[in-house]
Amino acid sequence: MFSLAGQIALVTGGSQGIGRATALVLAELGADVAVMARSIDKCEAVAEEIKSRFAGRRSLAVRGDLGVADEIKAAVDKVATELGPISILVNNAAITRDGLMLRMKRDDWDQVINTNLTGVFLMTQAVLPMMTKARKGRIINLTSVVAQSGNAGQVNYISAKSGIIGMTKAVAREYAARNITVNAVSPGFIETPMTAVLPEAARNAMLEQIPLKRPGTDMDVAHAVAFLASDKAGYITGQVVNVNGGMYM
Repeated sequence: MFSLAGQIALVTGGSQGIGRATALVLAELGADVAVMARSIDKCEAVAEEIKSRFAGRRSLAVRGDLGVADEIKAAVDKVATELGPISILVNNAAITRDGLMLRMKRDDWDQVINTNLTGVFLMTQAVLPMMTKARKGRIINLTSVVAQSGNAGQVNYISAKSGIIGMTKAVAREYAARNITVNAVSPGFIETPMTAVLPEAARNAMLEQIPLKRPGTDMDVAHAVAFLASDKAGYITGQVVNVNGGMYM
């Protein structure tokens, strides 16, 4: 196994689902973890869970909306002040505003692009000075299987998640010389609060596309993120790691 002792991690969208699971795994491996989301109450619950489960681990809840640049800066500054310079950034937070192309409202497009893509850009831009100064860092961006395969009714979400793949490769190229790795994790059909509301017919149709014949869990994704955050993945950068049970190959 590997250790993340001494590392300071910031997980966006860390109040539930994949984000919460990732925060817990990073903490279990030794990192001090800041949990960021729009709901401070849920973030505080995860932070308290980390401190109660892992003795001596520091954890901080920070409120921040990725669609608001000032909130991003304030959240990053708070983490750096209270925990220390961020060495691991997990860009996980995302929203959906699904709709068919011809019926999609401009506001639904703008909200998803601003949060899911521009928010990742701004978060990354905010932490890079700390990582550059330390000459070490790990950035892991959450994309999606639909960014690679396409899906009807999600042109805004898919455009943002595809953009994350491009951003991952561009930033990886720019900062490799500073020993900062940038990778993406692409989940498939994962059991989360976001997928729990799917109708049974839609769920069964998804399962038919998965060779492993089961949905993934938030922990399946969290462990992939944790590996990329570790020194064991020090020679991996600019890559997309698919965690999808074979749904997309």
